[in-house]
Amino acid sequence: MNLKLLTILLTLALLFSSVSLAAGLQVQVIDEQGKPVAGAVVFLESAAASAAVKPVDDARIVQKDKTFIPDVLVIPRGTAVYFPNEDTVRHHVYSFSAIKPFEIKLYVGTPAAPVLFDQSGVAVLGCNIHDEMIAWVVALDTPYYSRSDQQGISRLEQVPAGSYTLRVWHKDLLNEQDVPRLAIEIGQQPQQTTVQLPKLAPVF
Repeated sequence: MNLKLLTILLTLALLFSSVSLAAGLQVQVIDEQGKPVAGAVVFLESAAASAAVKPVDDARIVQKDKTFIPDVLVIPRGTAVYFPNEDTVRHHVYSFSAIKPFEIKLYVGTPAAPVLFDQSGVAVLGCNIHDEMIAWVVALDTPYYSRSDQQGISRLEQVPAGSYTLRVWHKDLLNEQDVPRLAIEIGQQPQQTTVQLPKLAPVF
């Protein structure tokens, strides 16, 4: 066997070995009545997950028709977020949340500098001019996250094997203490589980 062929075979072996160590997790999110919950943020935390965090590019919350779009932005810790204003009226975006207090005073267009979310947690955003505008930035200390669909299903793919804490956040949870924390072991085979959220109280 020549050296080139041996190198190719070893590379393929390593590739398939690394793939076999990653599995998928499907989470069904339901409410107190057992109905599916859409828009829940499902994520896995661990020391290894924290070490694997990388910021994403071009994260943004647009202001259009006096509405934040999207109303919930999920990002890895360390991501910079742009806040372009596509309305003809000026907005004054701010947050008093502990993870990132900031304000972008009255403006139109796109501010030159994005806002860096360098801590994990949830930041609630508002507009100082239009009180009905509200949004959330969920900065996570993990790259393993997704949001539940209309059937309440969230899928996390290519999660390395290991021990994690499974958490589920939703904008309508009354407080941070209501966020479930479940120990889970990810192996080499796909898994399914169900998480029931406590009472949800819509903001609007």
